[in-house]
Amino acid sequence: MPRELSFTERRDWLRLIRTQNVGPVSFRDLINRFGDARTALEELPSLIRKKEIRPPSAQQVEAEMDYADRMGVRLICAIEPDYPAYLRALDPPPPVISVLGRLDLLHRPCVAIIGSRNASAIGQRFAGNLAAELGRAGYTIVSGLARGIDSAAHHGAIETGTVAVLGGGVDHIYPRENADLHANMTRNGAIVSESPLGYRATARDFPRRNRIISGLSRGVVVIEAAERSGTLITARYALEQNREVMAAPGSPLDPRTKGCNRLIRDGAHLIENAGDVISVLESLRSLGLQEPKSHYTPAPFDAARAEADIKAAIIVVRRLLSPTPTPRDDIIRASGLPLPIVTAALMEIELNGDAAVEPDGRLSLS
Repeated sequence: MPRELSFTERRDWLRLIRTQNVGPVSFRDLINRFGDARTALEELPSLIRKKEIRPPSAQQVEAEMDYADRMGVRLICAIEPDYPAYLRALDPPPPVISVLGRLDLLHRPCVAIIGSRNASAIGQRFAGNLAAELGRAGYTIVSGLARGIDSAAHHGAIETGTVAVLGGGVDHIYPRENADLHANMTRNGAIVSESPLGYRATARDFPRRNRIISGLSRGVVVIEAAERSGTLITARYALEQNREVMAAPGSPLDPRTKGCNRLIRDGAHLIENAGDVISVLESLRSLGLQEPKSHYTPAPFDAARAEADIKAAIIVVRRLLSPTPTPRDDIIRASGLPLPIVTAALMEIELNGDAAVEPDGRLSLS
């Protein structure tokens, strides 16, 4: 059940998630295995072979917490009541998010509007008008603060409430041309990230950002997207998260709309106005966020007694990895090993940097 963490507990959560090679999946597995972040931190040295990989010190994390407090940034852990409910429903959710601005916007019904950075004038006007109408209907507009469609959606909803999700820290302005919009949103909207303050985003951070954009939202509206674009990655995350995908149709002669047309052909809702979006989202009101909790309680897993089996499983799993990202469940099934053993092996592989882990949990050779 959601509960407030103490200062020490929040510090331990931050130390654990700020440790190199600890992502949302390995964070979840560490908590499941050791019960809490403090114990997981104590046990990490026995799991990581590379001695240069160590959690940040308590003093380093306390400095981050102090800086966040001075900046007016909330650091919210996934177990706390203020954490957005739709984001908490992800498997697994980002363990800690930073929020700069109006936290209340994250607890209203959210809809994402995303699309091409190289958007047409008509596409940007449609995005702005759609965002404004949905905002007046009570929805928070979520996007990524990028050029083009994202910026148009934020501008359209700035008076009613809009949320930007960043790949870098909430204090890192990118692109620089959106500096005024960023400043406006810290007062009238909200900026969200799972990255530390001061962190500058790289290309590998944007899929993580896209997963949060769709994760915060009941549905995702795509306006102008090429056939190969980050926008379609966000749409794929939305489908995996059981969120509605909507798309605005476009001319078959415009390469910027080919991705939208393909989404519609594959089953996305065709939308032409705010009423279409609201009709789709209204149908979701009675749906729950998560699967019902199982009453089954697995037997306790003694990792110390299973150490030899875990080491053998690491060898098996490494052989199953390839340069192509593979779903974690496929690796588990292919190993033919007991679930607790192969899960422990996967966690150690990730912690030691022997596999690259995608935001959705897929693994590939590092």
